[in-house]
Amino acid sequence: MTAPAERMKAMRDRRRARDLREVRLVVPDSRARSVRQRVALQVAGLRQSDEDAALDWIEAVSEFDGPDAPEHHETR
Repeated sequence: MTAPAERMKAMRDRRRARDLREVRLVVPDSRARSVRQRVALQVAGLRQSDEDAALDWIEAVSEFDGPDAPEHHETR
C-alpha cells in the first residue's frame, strides 16, 4: 500500500475506533448553468402558502423556540 493510502486507512481505523464512519455526499454543482436553471424552475413553481405552512411547522416543532430557549437576535 502506498503511503497516502496507508495514512487514509489509519485515519479510517482511528475513526472506527471512536464509532465514527465516513459519509460521502454527491450534490448538484451550483456553479453549473444547468443546475441553476433547474433550481430556478423549481423555485418558480413553489406556492407561498405551502412554504409558509412548512415554516410554521418547523417553528412549532423546533426545540430552540421554547420558553427556555436563549434569546437570539435577527441579523437579516
